[in-house]
Amino acid sequence: MTPWITRAIALTAGCLTLLAPVAAQADALWLQPHADGAQALAGTVTQPAPSLPPLQAVRAVQGDAQPLQASVQAASIQVQRPQGRGGAAAPDLRLQARHVDPKGVLTYYQAKLGRQDTKAQSDLELVPTTPGGNAFKLVWKGQTVPATRVNVDTSAGWSRTLTPAADGTVQLETPFAGLYVMEVSARINGSAMVDGTKYEDVRHTATLSFEVVR
Repeated sequence: MTPWITRAIALTAGCLTLLAPVAAQADALWLQPHADGAQALAGTVTQPAPSLPPLQAVRAVQGDAQPLQASVQAASIQVQRPQGRGGAAAPDLRLQARHVDPKGVLTYYQAKLGRQDTKAQSDLELVPTTPGGNAFKLVWKGQTVPATRVNVDTSAGWSRTLTPAADGTVQLETPFAGLYVMEVSARINGSAMVDGTKYEDVRHTATLSFEVVR
């Protein structure tokens, strides 16, 4: 459970409405490997946004608990990983943040780099059913929920919208080398109280990114 989220009501899987996909990653943050760690960007993989929205409560962790330094810049968030822990064997990296737009819409961003962890740690998270696998399930507060549709964007310029199988999982083919970013968004059916302010429109956006090497 993300510690920086405070709410007036307890949310359950039944309070979640998945949003139909629009332009992939248009309103999401996603992670890609960078230098000694990773960087979070907005926009699409092939056309990152020139700037990030104003963000609050930015937090990055590696594995199940290790906090990481996150430096918020104009167009990206730079995350430093410990020396010697990078590469394919590095634990999954997660970044969380929130944003309130001019219309008062509260959005929680939950981005993950890597597909080794099969247990979700963020409120809304796409997780592989097996470490490093290509089948994924969507988890909301520890409960598996039907994904409906999932956006996929890649550094090769290839994009898809995935629909779930009968068991609710989505299967992603990875025919190209490069970075793959999966994204799903949801709206909460209810209000939320954060730092003394009540928000009637609350959304969550989750991304999962990983590299494929040929």
